[in-house]
This record gives sequence, structure tokens and C-alpha cells, in this order.
Amino acid sequence: PGLVFRPDQVTAPYLHVGGVLLMTSLSWPIALHFFRMRSKGEEHFSNFRRGLIVGVYLVILSALYLVPLGLYSPCIKKDGALGSAPALIGHRGAPMLAPENTLMSFERAVEAGSDGLETDVTISLDGVPFLMHDYTLRRTTNVDQVFPNRSDTPAAMFTWTELESLNAGSWFLAHDPFGTAGSLSEGDKQQAGNQSVCSLQEFLQLAAHTHKLVIFDLYRPPRGHPYRDTWIHRTLEVIQNESSIHSSQVLWLPPDLRSLVQELDPELQQTSGGRLPLEELQSNHIVKLNLVRPERMFPVSPRVCREYAAVNITTNLYVISQPWLYSLAWCTGVHSVTTNAPQLLASMRSPHFLMTPDEYKLMWILTDVLSFVSISQTKPTPALNCGKLNTQITKERNWRG
Repeated sequence: PGLVFRPDQVTAPYLHVGGVLLMTSLSWPIALHFFRMRSKGEEHFSNFRRGLIVGVYLVILSALYLVPLGLYSPCIKKDGALGSAPALIGHRGAPMLAPENTLMSFERAVEAGSDGLETDVTISLDGVPFLMHDYTLRRTTNVDQVFPNRSDTPAAMFTWTELESLNAGSWFLAHDPFGTAGSLSEGDKQQAGNQSVCSLQEFLQLAAHTHKLVIFDLYRPPRGHPYRDTWIHRTLEVIQNESSIHSSQVLWLPPDLRSLVQELDPELQQTSGGRLPLEELQSNHIVKLNLVRPERMFPVSPRVCREYAAVNITTNLYVISQPWLYSLAWCTGVHSVTTNAPQLLASMRSPHFLMTPDEYKLMWILTDVLSFVSISQTKPTPALNCGKLNTQITKERNWRG
């Protein structure tokens, strides 16, 4: 396999079986069509049409029979070849169970079994790093009500006192972004509705006490912001001096001033947001790749994961929330995934679609044999007799008339 492959390849063995069954079921309608042509006296051109239809049908069927010769699925593995399940990193916490990027969301992610926590960091006007994904506060706070004339103001242009006055949870109950708010208990709904903007310090303290890894995007403040040129240093100050988290728990993702950051705190786990040549990754002390999963292609293959692992570089994919995609990541050898659904993926004990090569060969052979036997037993004689009987009845009626 190459560097990337299609996610649907994990289901390829079952798609092959489905294709063979579909073509097998079509043998009966095709046979019936032939004999209707014969009963209607269309012999002058039916031979050509019959040959064309049969030829196309047999070509497609034969191709389906032989598809497994070139089929690749990462979840076809020998016994003992499957690695450990990818670690789970809660994407903005557990956003299906609580408002994203709030303390409640991260607490729910920890309770669900997450190994790490992911967030987004912005710096307030007075230098307090806080958690906010969007450029403005409109989507996830009640800024429209508290500061109606500043709803389009960048989040970084508010002081921490102003940010603390906002509600960061009521939107979750009102908009129900994942359709899961209705399943929460009344106590959880009340707690969610009362959430406030979370500071980086609070976030790091939670991770420190629960021994979780953290990873975050760090947004540079806009022009005119007092911390525009010192946002990296201010964030490092919180990590090193204002929280009890150990630097080795931090997957440092921001690419800005990476050499300086490495010099100031060499225990941070340097993480790259893109794929680079191995030499460049090693020279930048990169120990993890944080890769986005495109819609149509899976960004790594088992071979690529092994190559990175050989030089002590692990891979994290985001955002992986469906069990079948998590199964694909597991079979591929990905080390961790960032997910919206840690409570769902943590309950999986093995990947979906996992089978050994011998099991798949058996499934392949049985499917093809049963299909061939079924098609060879297709007998149009009843339909032909029915056509002859109808012709005879018509002749008798004409003679009596």
C-alpha cells in the first residue's frame, strides 16, 4: 500500500461479497428475459442481444470473483499482528456530553476514558490565556446579551474579567450541536447551562491532577493587542509557573518560534501539524505528527506508521469519531486519535471488520463457489413451459372461434 488510501478499503471484503451476491441474484431476471424473448418469436435478433447481455454479465461476474487477488484492507491481519488500540484525545473535551472547551467538557472526557485533552488557546487583552476555538465569542457565549455592541469583536480583545462574566454553556442546550443534549440528566443540563469561559490554567490543572496529555492550537492575538509579540512567552509562563502540569504532558503544536520554545523548555513534546521529511522532523525534535483526516483519503498507511515509529515519531489523527473510522485507525497502526466521542470509542474492545487472511480466503472461496453453483442451477424451463402453454391456449381459442 501507498502513503494514503481510501477509508472505504476497510469494508472492501464485505463490498466484494455484496457485489457477488448482487450479480448472482441478477441471473434469474436475465434468464427470464431470454425466454420471454424466445416466446415472443424474437429469434431474428435475440441471439445477438442474448450474447451481448451474457458477455457483459460474465465479464462483470468474473471480475468480481477475482477482485480479492488485488484487494487490500488494513484490517485483514494475521493473529497477533494487531497493535494496541489508539489512545483517545478528547476534542475540546467531550463535546457530545457538555459545552465544548468548558471545564465540564474536559471532566466528562476524563470520565469517559480519554488519555489526552485537546483545546484552542487565545490570550485575553490583559494577558490571561483562555480556551476559545472561534475568532469571536458569538457562537459559544452569550456575548450578544452582555456586550451587544461588541459581538463581532475578536475574543482576544476582551479582558479576563469581561470573559468571566459570560455564559459559555446555555448555547449548547439551545442548539444541541450533536443531538445529544436531550439524553443528559437534569443535573447535567443544569451544570452545562451554567458553564463559564475556561482559562488555560484551569485546563492544565485538571490535566495535571488526572495525569492526562494536552495538545492545543495557540492563536496569535490580532494587531494592536498588547501580547501580540509575546504570546508564546506568556503561554509558556502559564505552563511552567502558574500550573502544576509537567512539561512532558504537553504536546506542543504551535509552529511559531519552535526552536526558541525547544530551547526554553526541552521537555515539551514537540508536535508537527503536517508531514515533513524525516530528517526535518528529527532536526526539529518532533516526536508526534498531528494529521487531519481528509474526507476522501486516509492520511497514513501501516507502512508509513511503521516508518515513523522506527524513529520514535508517533501519529495522531483528527477528528475521528465514528467506530468504523476508529477501527481503520486501529488496524493502520495509528498511535492516537482526537475524537468528539471518547465515551463511544472507549467501549470498543476490537476493531470492526477485523479478520485473518485465512478467514477472508474462506469467505472469498465460499462466496464464489455458492454463487457459481446458484447460477449454474438457474433453470428457465418453467418459464419456457409457461410460454408454450400460453401459446397453445391462444391457438385453441382461435380454432374454436
